[in-house]
Formats: sequence, structure tokens, C-alpha cells
Amino acid sequence: MNKNIKVSKWYVYILECENMSLYIGATNNIDRRFKEHKKGKGSNYVRSRKAGRLLYIETYDDKLQAYKRERQLKGFSRQKKLSLIK
Repeated sequence: MNKNIKVSKWYVYILECENMSLYIGATNNIDRRFKEHKKGKGSNYVRSRKAGRLLYIETYDDKLQAYKRERQLKGFSRQKKLSLIK
């Protein structure tokens, strides 16, 4: 197998917690990560606020792009995040 072939996609997502706060994360397996959040495993932030629902997902071809976008979104105001979701 050619090592230069990219097999997985990366995802940046916005999750709404039960207290209506927004959490932003990045993963290469969105289904697994959301299940972890729902089970109380994963980030301390979501564990203490309980995962609600996924509101938004973006797809990237590599990890670096996804992490850069995650960092950018974390700097957005709540209003700007909500505008992006709409």
C-alpha cells in the first residue's frame, strides 16, 4: 500500500451541551467521538456539562487543517458560532 494515500477524513464539529453551551472539537471519527461524549468519556468540558446534540460538522483532508480550523472556531464569539451553524 502506498503510504502517501490519505485514508481518513478529519472533522471539526460543534456540539451543544445540555446547558446550551457550545463545545468545539476535532476528530477523525465523528460517530465514535460523539458516542464517547454521550457516554461521558472524552473532554472534561463535555463530561461536566453533558453532551446534547451535534449542531455542525466540517470535513478536512488532513489533521493539521482540522486543528487549525478548530482553533479558529474556538476564538469565535458565541454569536459568530451560532451564525456559522445557521
